[in-house]
Amino acid sequence: MKKLIYNVIAIASAALLMSSCESFLDTKNLTQATTDNYPQTADQAKQVVTGIYNPLSLWNANPQMSFLYISQLASDDCLGGGGENDKLMQSEDLLMNNGTNMLLTFWTDTYKGVQRANTAIETLGKCTGYASDDQKNQLLGEAYFLRAFYYYQLASLFENIPLTTSSAATELPQSAPDATWGQIISDLKQAITLMPAKKFGSGWVESGHADKWNAEAMMGRAFLFYTGFYNKTDVTLPDNSKVTKADVVTWIDDCVNNSGYSLVPDYRNLWGYTNRLTVNDYAWTKGKKGVDGKALKFVEDDNAVNPEAMFAIKFSKFADWGTTIGYSNGYALHFGVRGAQDYAKTFPFGQGWGAGPVAPNLWSDWTTAEPNDTIRRPGTICNIPNELTNYTYGGWTDYVQETDYYAKKWAPITAKTGDSANPYSSFDAIMYSYTAQATNMQLWNIHDLVLIRFADVLLMQSELKGDVAGINKVRARAGLPAIGTYSLAALQNERRWELACEGVRWNDIRRWHIAETALAAQSGQPVYYKGKAETNVTSHNGGGYAARYKATNGFFPIPDTEISLSGGKFKQNAGWGTTASEYAGWK
Repeated sequence: MKKLIYNVIAIASAALLMSSCESFLDTKNLTQATTDNYPQTADQAKQVVTGIYNPLSLWNANPQMSFLYISQLASDDCLGGGGENDKLMQSEDLLMNNGTNMLLTFWTDTYKGVQRANTAIETLGKCTGYASDDQKNQLLGEAYFLRAFYYYQLASLFENIPLTTSSAATELPQSAPDATWGQIISDLKQAITLMPAKKFGSGWVESGHADKWNAEAMMGRAFLFYTGFYNKTDVTLPDNSKVTKADVVTWIDDCVNNSGYSLVPDYRNLWGYTNRLTVNDYAWTKGKKGVDGKALKFVEDDNAVNPEAMFAIKFSKFADWGTTIGYSNGYALHFGVRGAQDYAKTFPFGQGWGAGPVAPNLWSDWTTAEPNDTIRRPGTICNIPNELTNYTYGGWTDYVQETDYYAKKWAPITAKTGDSANPYSSFDAIMYSYTAQATNMQLWNIHDLVLIRFADVLLMQSELKGDVAGINKVRARAGLPAIGTYSLAALQNERRWELACEGVRWNDIRRWHIAETALAAQSGQPVYYKGKAETNVTSHNGGGYAARYKATNGFFPIPDTEISLSGGKFKQNAGWGTTASEYAGWK
């Protein structure tokens, strides 16, 4: 059988994402590209590799079907939120099931990426016309990185997944976690070995694509999760060799010392609310200086390159309601202010669906543990009573789990237009002359979504080495004093504060085996239901957060369709398929 590849050049250059589909044919095909005749050239190889990034676009189009989104809501950073009919948001927060095939779209979209990576790994070495071996190895390394990246998410979400490293259409059983994680680590090791050590800023890697340093960072993330969650000391690869902590330390040190990535001088400059069109109209940032003594300025203003953003999803001005909806930042829309309020009441935060209201105990825990963290805490979380004094609670009269706190990092950010008819638009639309969607709050967000930050690497370095060097670099950037002695508790707090509301916390609390306690702390927190003050009572939903985590170990249900199609090869994960796992609604 020949794998048929469509639309390999259907790419918007600014988005760097490709839309394609696959099919399998038994007959000879004379008119379309197959793996027998495509790719053949270096340019075609680049197109194939670009296609592997397509799931990132699919996730943007439907963020609820992404590991990043689920990790945000499932963690103790945020609650579910949304309206009464947004049951998927609340289900992902509560570790409950919502209907048949709850996460089938994520499963199929992500396996598309795996299969495209498999095809690339099998075919790129046959291409001719590469400018150099470095170019060939870079492209092949990206394929290995992306396969590991996708499997990391699948294994984290479902645990018991089929593991394929071939483009052939084969019905496979569920793989043992040790084998799956061994393949993930092996792919990352291969990516590190293949991709040239070109420093950030050299122009070597296309915008939005992975580099060697991304692979080293993901190696740290994957190793720490696997060894922590499964109580291992090393990882056995498919060839029976081992990757040890010492190996990972070497790679992380290499990333820190040689990658060229660096911390942005002031933490607030990482986030869109400091953009040049908004910063002096937003009361919390107006006239303020950064830790470096300079005026606050968004690091990505006017397409500037962010030296801290190691791996990010890029967006473009080509989004529409057709096949390119994923070219806009759908996460910003989902985490925007719910309720179609006047933009003047919520400035500079734009409208959206109200997903992921910040858990009140994140703010209170942070205030208690680090009272002088007056840059990061309000830089991450909007305290509504303090900042938005005219805010109206109860968005669209059906807001569930609303709190006094919104996350700022992924939020849509507005700016003043000077037009009395439409006085506000997204800063993106104004800055980049995005006139086609300048009044469309659902498509006007196109600032980057950062998936791996250099600060995360510094904190992983401290955790792996048991020292304070990385922690103190991060603290210094936040204007905080250094700590003298390393402890796991100090490291855990630093990661919780520095990386809050970025989708990282979920796997952290799981690998540290503190998830039950951390999640249980959300119960009883003050919330609003339809604008009225209540408490976050969850015991009627599967027994509450801790009970659901204990029942599932933090894994979600394998899609029912996949279990049926497997012919008995797939078994459902523990804690699912019972009445106790079904979410019927908030009340």
